[in-house]
Amino acid sequence: MGNGNGQLHVVEIASLLRELTAGLITSDDLDEALEFLVATTAQAVSGESWCGITLIRAGAPTTQATSSPLTARVDDIQYKVGDGPALTAIRTREMVVADDLANDPRWPQWREAAVDDAIAGVLSMPLDIDDHVIGALNLYVGRPHAFTPDVQLAVMLVAEHAGLLLAAVLDRGRRAGLAADLSEALSSGESVNRAIGIVMAQRGCPAEDALEVLRQASNNLHAPLHEVADRLVAAIGNRSA
Repeated sequence: MGNGNGQLHVVEIASLLRELTAGLITSDDLDEALEFLVATTAQAVSGESWCGITLIRAGAPTTQATSSPLTARVDDIQYKVGDGPALTAIRTREMVVADDLANDPRWPQWREAAVDDAIAGVLSMPLDIDDHVIGALNLYVGRPHAFTPDVQLAVMLVAEHAGLLLAAVLDRGRRAGLAADLSEALSSGESVNRAIGIVMAQRGCPAEDALEVLRQASNNLHAPLHEVADRLVAAIGNRSA
């Protein structure tokens, strides 16, 4: 995408966003959605380019999706040294652009490795999926001065748009998982069925949310789900007696 001098037209940016929407709007698998995102984002700049996504998981950065093994390799280096464009973007919550890495003084250890791998420039944009999943969208290029204002605008819009779409993907995935768990729980015994009904009545919530309440109690009490259900049913029965 883009013309010979790397400029993007408004129509091309809109087309990029439409493609992203079409690919993510029905997905309920976060990993597949992230793979589609990196493939789409790489189209934002002409010439040789690679894209990857850094997410903070369990308090540590990890490369969650890449368009090339090269991306994962250079990302891992910045995680090891604790310094690099993706980490800077995540920390500052601002777009980070290095248009000519060979002459950029930032991130010396990481930059040296990136230049050795023929990476000439990098753009990292914060990516917020929800309150628990944050990271950065990283676009690498093989020639300097590829990040024109239009390209920067396109990546910014893609990241912001993707954040909303990925939050919906994550929510659908969680709900699909809860629905499967609910089906399994309902088939596990009468006490679990009754306990779910009790929580639904007490809280005025749907069955999936009631199951989540019981599962949280199971975790907190370090007791099996059916045992928690038995206790709840017995307690309600004693109150009624």
